[in-house]
Order: sequence, then C-alpha cells, then structure tokens
Amino acid sequence: MTRVRRGFVARRYRKNILDSTSGFRSAHSKLFRIANQRRGKALYCAYMDRKNRKRIFRRLWISRINAAARRGGITYSSTIHGLYKNQIYLNRKTLSQMVILDACRFYKIIQMISDKSNDLQN
Repeated sequence: MTRVRRGFVARRYRKNILDSTSGFRSAHSKLFRIANQRRGKALYCAYMDRKNRKRIFRRLWISRINAAARRGGITYSSTIHGLYKNQIYLNRKTLSQMVILDACRFYKIIQMISDKSNDLQN
C-alpha cells in the first residue's frame, strides 16, 4: 500500500479547531489536544444553554405576570385560569410584554377576569 502523507489535511484540521478556540484563555487556545477538548465542551454547553435560555425566559415572564397580577389584586394562577376560562388565548410572553409596554390594558384584562369570577361565585 502506498504511503499517505496527511500534511495539508491534518494541518487544515488542526488549524480549524485552533481558529474556533481563538478566544479561549491560555493553553485552551494554543495546544491542539486541549483546544479540541475545550471546543467539544463549549459546543455541548452552547447546546444546553440554548435549551436553558427558553426555561429562564419563561420563568422571567411568569415572575413579571405574577407581580403585575398581584398589584391588580389576584394571583398568577388565578390570572392564567381566568384567561383560559374566558377564552382569552394570550401566551406568557405576550402577557409579559403587555405588562411592560401597555400596563393599562393588562389591568383591564385583570379587572374583567376578576369581575367574571366574582359573578360566577355569587
């Protein structure tokens, strides 16, 4: 079998990995073996953090809605329950934006929910 000289291919492979780790600190951006390990971990963490970001934002939206709803006199859970009961299909992101940008309209919705729930109880 003929000898295969991998000079260019191997150098290009190593150079790509070292280029992708160029911002890392110390040996993590200079030594191929360590850079390769760090790159793998960075890609894994980036994947996990894309999933985590969705969880974190949902928690933020819920916190905002809860704080605003309590200022309006009801809890978060009764707010969401009232929305579904009255067939107002707004997701948590939209409600959170409404709290920030158009609080007056949000409180009108809260008022409507609490009025209807009081009517049903009486």
